[in-house]
Amino acid sequence: MFDKLNFIEEKYEDLSKKIADPEIISDQKNWQKYMKEHASIKPIVDKYREYKEVISGIEEAKEILSESKDSELREMAKMELEELEEKVEAIKQELKILLLPKDPNDEKNVIMEIRAGAGGDEAGLFAAELLRLYTRYAERNGWKVEMMSINETGVGGIKEVIFMIKGKGAYSKLKYESGVHRVQRIPATESGGRIHTSTATVAVLPEVDDVEVEINPNDLRIDVFRSSGNGGQSVNTTDSAVRITHLPTGMVVSCQDEKSQLKNKEKALKILKARLYDKMMAEQNAEIAEARKSQVGTGERSEKIRTYNFPQSRVTDHRINLTIYKLDQFLDGEIDEVIDALIMTDQAEKLKQLS
Repeated sequence: MFDKLNFIEEKYEDLSKKIADPEIISDQKNWQKYMKEHASIKPIVDKYREYKEVISGIEEAKEILSESKDSELREMAKMELEELEEKVEAIKQELKILLLPKDPNDEKNVIMEIRAGAGGDEAGLFAAELLRLYTRYAERNGWKVEMMSINETGVGGIKEVIFMIKGKGAYSKLKYESGVHRVQRIPATESGGRIHTSTATVAVLPEVDDVEVEINPNDLRIDVFRSSGNGGQSVNTTDSAVRITHLPTGMVVSCQDEKSQLKNKEKALKILKARLYDKMMAEQNAEIAEARKSQVGTGERSEKIRTYNFPQSRVTDHRINLTIYKLDQFLDGEIDEVIDALIMTDQAEKLKQLS
């Protein structure tokens, strides 16, 4: 581990010189590449330097204990040694986590798709609540939400919604939300007061760069049609809606939220690229599917990942057996407690596999 850390520190020093070199600065493409790499390894280098400072402090304290005859000084050195030895173990663990292989998508924006599942109107209402949950969570993190496509029900619910969350590290936090979400509650329309169970599915896809997924224009069939629903002026009077069919896979994406046909086409292509990338990654990882099933957030989307129980104000994440009794706050976007626990469990699994 320490050979690797020394190498990373040397690389960091080299990158620091490069990003300050006027010749490299003039080549913006290369400069940005070096800046990105420099920023990505900075947390590791900072933590390693902290580790080396603590080790130096331990050696000094040991030296005082072995050489000094001053009882007060020795007592202080002994206390400091205990503190530093405890601290160094914690830093070692942090360094191990920092050195874990990074998900290349972690820093990306995300495209989220929420669909009503079983449960009729209740499922649609729950899907709408999940949309609000993730919108509020994005706001709390200072991220931007951009609506891409929405198909509403007549009772204030949602059949399907696709939206983008733009912000640094959005995928690293939200990737654990993919799966089936279940709600248990008494519907407002239920006179008998019986608890109903409904579901909604959530898919979280990283936004994909053009270089990662290349689409042959000849593989696309693009249809334009008149928007439907409450779109305001001109939205329902022109052929601005766009439907793109990817012929090799049969994937179909429609967008009609924008007044401009061009903007709807751009959004539909973004969704299509993200779905194709997700399919490509799933196929690449098929051979390690069994290993992935044991990890948090990497199981099949058909698995029930979380239950929202209204009568008990309870949220249970089934992957890590975590239950919290803060349903109202959770639905208002206060989900960090669960997401942090999922990240920690995922890291622990990866550390176990490495060892």
